[in-house]
Parts: sequence; C-alpha cells; structure tokens
Amino acid sequence: MSEEMPGANEVVAPKKSEGSLLPLLLDFGPLLIFFAVFKLTQSDGAALASTRAAINGTLAFMAAILIAVAVSKWKLGRVSPMLWLSAVLVVGFGALTVYFNDESFIQIKPTIIYTAFAVLLLGGWSTGRPLLRYLLQAAYDGLNETGWMKLSRNWGLFFAVMALINEGLRYGLTFETWLTVKVWGVTALSFLFAMSQIPMLMKHGLAIEGAKGQ
Repeated sequence: MSEEMPGANEVVAPKKSEGSLLPLLLDFGPLLIFFAVFKLTQSDGAALASTRAAINGTLAFMAAILIAVAVSKWKLGRVSPMLWLSAVLVVGFGALTVYFNDESFIQIKPTIIYTAFAVLLLGGWSTGRPLLRYLLQAAYDGLNETGWMKLSRNWGLFFAVMALINEGLRYGLTFETWLTVKVWGVTALSFLFAMSQIPMLMKHGLAIEGAKGQ
C-alpha cells in the first residue's frame, strides 16, 4: 500500500464483494493521498525539497491510514488484521521518518521491512507455521493447510527479493525517481505476484466467487 507497508495492501488478496468500492478506497486511498501531498509540496527537484515533501506525504499518510481504520470500523463494522498491521507499521515507521528527517532512512526503511517480513514468513514456513493465515484467512476462504504453507513461503521469497531490489534501486536512482518507483512499481509488482498465486491457491481449496471450486 505504501512506502511503509509492503504487505497491507501490497499483499493483494481475493476479496468477496461487499457491494461498494469502500474496501478498495480504504486500501489505496491513503497511498494516493501520500503521493498527492508529496507532489503538491515539492517545490523543486532539490534533494532537500524532495525529503521535505516526503515528510509531508508521510504525515498525511499517517492521518489517512488512521481515518481508514475508523471508517472501516464505522462502515464495515470491523477492521481487518491486515489493516490493523498496516496502521501500526505506517504510524510507527512514519513517526521514525519524521523524527530522523533523513533521506537515507526513508530509502532504507523498505529494505528493513521487507527483510523482516521475509524472515518472519520463511521462519514460520520452515517450522510448519503459515503466518499469513492469521492475517488473511478471511480473504482466502477455503484454502487448506498446504495452500497456506505455499503462500507463506512464496511471499517470504518475494519479500526477500524485494529487499534486494530496493537496495539496488536506492543506490542507482535519484530520490524522487526511487520514490515514484517504490510507490507505483512495487504496488504493481505485488499485485501481479498475488495474481500469479491464484492458480496454485485454487488447487488447494481457495474459493473464488463466480468460479467453480476444485
């Protein structure tokens, strides 16, 4: 969903229709607000101006994710575990971003988060505990134990690769270009990766509305 959280809504899961666009807005609205504020408050291409704009975007993003949590509780009657995790990471790392006010920290932050997710997911997989099940069970209706194990393993490997990619990008791109790639490129890659998992998940019991079960 953001520079803060690779999983909340970068881990795109099949969702049952809830009769409105609200879930989609809750997922991607805060991200759009971050990027809009970043662009609107960036006065020029200087590194200092870009860093200041990123801080402004982060503050707006923190407020937006908290509003998303409140709206989810009010309109849907619940807040998903993934949205809760997103809010904790966005607010926690966002506060550190504001405190350090440093371009290097902003760029290395995704590597830290990706690495942590890779270690957690692959560590859980290696000990027979598919940790993604606790976050996404409601979204992956019918998925069996084998499916959860494979899903956790695959996302763990994905995050490990993304940590390496981020390190390459932050050394090879300007801050503004890096941020654009981070916000939109990673979101697109995560969506495509999530979609690539669906055939495997359907073989292991995933129920998709409008599709025949296997």
